[in-house]
Amino acid sequence: MSETVVADFIGRFFAPGIAGEPPTGRVLLSRRRLVLAGDDYKETIPLSAVFDVKVGQVPPEMEGYFNDTVTVAYRRDDGRAVAAIEGKDTNIDRFATVLFKVLLNGTKALTRHPAKVGGRVVDSETHTARLDVTRGSLAFDDRPDPFSVELTRVVSVERADRDLGNGSHPVISFRHVEDGTAVTTQVGMTSNRLTNILGRYVRLRYADVREELEDVDLGEEETEVLVAAYSAGPGVSLAKVVDIDPQRLTMLLNGLIDEGLLVDTDEGTQLTAKGRVIVDQRIESVNT
Repeated sequence: MSETVVADFIGRFFAPGIAGEPPTGRVLLSRRRLVLAGDDYKETIPLSAVFDVKVGQVPPEMEGYFNDTVTVAYRRDDGRAVAAIEGKDTNIDRFATVLFKVLLNGTKALTRHPAKVGGRVVDSETHTARLDVTRGSLAFDDRPDPFSVELTRVVSVERADRDLGNGSHPVISFRHVEDGTAVTTQVGMTSNRLTNILGRYVRLRYADVREELEDVDLGEEETEVLVAAYSAGPGVSLAKVVDIDPQRLTMLLNGLIDEGLLVDTDEGTQLTAKGRVIVDQRIESVNT
């Protein structure tokens, strides 16, 4: 591979032409192609042929071999094909992020932001933007008003046909919270292939946050404390903001810190990323 390699690790893989036990070999990724190379096997996948990426979902025919994988669907001369790749947890997670970045970074997108504020439709113009992907955010540059979206603040995501000025096409529409307000952003890529991949990435990070919060069960008072921590900001005593007995408030704060939703800092008690998601969901439900 002559171009610069951005990922290179040892893993197991299953791809066209492999029968029986999946081989162990090198997984190499550049900005143009993905290569799976074993002792007696090599599959080269042009990234321009990739139309879907799934993380953590093992194809049914491979369940007996793999636990967690990155599965890549792509087009070959003889039709469509699927390759499943498994590696160590840290390798496979890093590989998934790098793969999405290579597929999406620098691509052009039609953006309407905001398309809605709360439940109100906004007459925003559509602008072409350049997409920049990181693990935690999407940035839309090269438009009159560049903006970014923190993926931990996304509270819903859907794919639907919308007209962004070029006729009705599949568009990724996601709601996220900005400065205490639920905002909807609509993004249409230059092809259905890229639209599908972007949707997968947003859902992947949205699912990561939801999974972290699955075991968190909060009462009304606890949620009130989290919202108060968000509204008060640093340096403001929560005891002055919420109408809760001080001893009860201390107990609630300790429980929320143990849950990883709040953290004590030099500037006072503040929301963690997980705590902020819960507050964002509450704000989103109120604004809907």
